[in-house]
Amino acid sequence: MRRCLCQGASAVSTKKNNYLSALYRRLAVQRGSKRATIAVAHKLLVIADYTLRDGTCYYDLGAEYFDRLNPEGLRRRLTKRLEGLGFKVTVEPLAQVA
Repeated sequence: MRRCLCQGASAVSTKKNNYLSALYRRLAVQRGSKRATIAVAHKLLVIADYTLRDGTCYYDLGAEYFDRLNPEGLRRRLTKRLEGLGFKVTVEPLAQVA
């Protein structure tokens, strides 16, 4: 079962614009590709368990799920990255459209 789950995890990690590939990319930077593959395989097993137990369909959270969790942290991280590249950054919120 572990082989099949890891194979599925490595296959989903190459896809774009879904929660599992975003999870893989996020973990691969922090912990390495092998541990990220195992973590995504575990997440696949948890998803399968919940869908079979509850009789529900899988709803993908989307690739931007982790950005929506902490938008202020994302703003700080991207600002710092641009400043590291030599740009002066001023961040202003957009005006709300009525």
